[in-house]
Amino acid sequence: MAQIDLPSAAPARSLAAERLPIRHVDVPLVSAAVGLAVFGLFMIYSSTHRSLAAFDQDPQYFLKRQITFLVVAAIALVVAVAIDYRYVRIYAPFLYLMALFLLILVRTPLGHSALGAQRWFQLAGFQFSPSLFTRLALIVMLAAYLAEIKGEPRLPHVVRAAGLTFIAIMLVFVQPDIGTSIILAAILVGELVVSGTKTRYLAVLALAAAIGIFGAFHLGVIKDYQIQRIESFLQSEKNQQTANYNKQQAEIAIGAGGLTGRGFLHGTQTNLDFVPEQHTDFIFTAVGEEFGFVGAMVLLLLFGVVLWRCLRTAMVSRDPFGTFLAVGVATMIAIQMFVNIGMNIGIMPITGIPLPFLSYGGSALIADFIGIGLVLNVNMRRFV
Repeated sequence: MAQIDLPSAAPARSLAAERLPIRHVDVPLVSAAVGLAVFGLFMIYSSTHRSLAAFDQDPQYFLKRQITFLVVAAIALVVAVAIDYRYVRIYAPFLYLMALFLLILVRTPLGHSALGAQRWFQLAGFQFSPSLFTRLALIVMLAAYLAEIKGEPRLPHVVRAAGLTFIAIMLVFVQPDIGTSIILAAILVGELVVSGTKTRYLAVLALAAAIGIFGAFHLGVIKDYQIQRIESFLQSEKNQQTANYNKQQAEIAIGAGGLTGRGFLHGTQTNLDFVPEQHTDFIFTAVGEEFGFVGAMVLLLLFGVVLWRCLRTAMVSRDPFGTFLAVGVATMIAIQMFVNIGMNIGIMPITGIPLPFLSYGGSALIADFIGIGLVLNVNMRRFV
């Protein structure tokens, strides 16, 4: 009796193993994001230790807090990776409405105000900023909405997407937080461009935005100090001792770094605390002064890797929702990087946008790592 060879189960098991999400972790993306965050730890310590010691405080105070934030951010990234991103699509409206609710709640007496802005909740010594998580909620909401459209978006689709964004922008703008408002607008544009929106519809949106900005100036919505920042950018010879001071000191610090920098902890501008808010919005000046042009290029290379891997994930995603998620995160990081570095070197007005992964702050770091987690999620499940 002839023996019949049954097909081996090994190829099937091999294929199943190949499809396991854990086998498709984007190592370059994780490495670049963590590398930026670790780079930020060194820069935060460098830009704060001297001034803290001068006031008999712990020189590592901000460093220790940022390390704690980084640990929480890493946990948040793991959670964002563990939950299948397709479930996130189901809860997109809830996440969006929750973000709007928190933006409204932060304007009540429950919110904490500082430096003329009310945009935080004070929780056990930690400042939770809803606007920074609203960026992610808007990305998820727009991705879910645009993924439902069959074919090229028509004008009604564009209007609805713009309406969703406009509500969030207005609630953020009144805090006031122009920086995050710019990010939200950029996310909308990025998502619409990838969805194939016609140029004339984008032009209409640009015109509406210009009219809105013009009206904000004339209705007194924009604060005086924000107007001074714009004037100092357009007319740098004025306001030498006020709004233009930050810009001047930032340019001096970066210029002093030269090609290779003055060395870690040896930056004069940084050690003498000449640059205001250097550990937050102006942390790039510490990089420029202490590591010079070479260090700045390494930093930009790491950002380039992050953006490249996000866009690659968008291209290999198995569904439109995953594509829009990855594009939204890439846009969020790119616009922050461009505006922050631009205002540090004097080619953009000061808007208060932190540098992703590097600037001191828990809410921003956690939100950025959740965004990276969503991109990893899409990439890991492209075969499942």
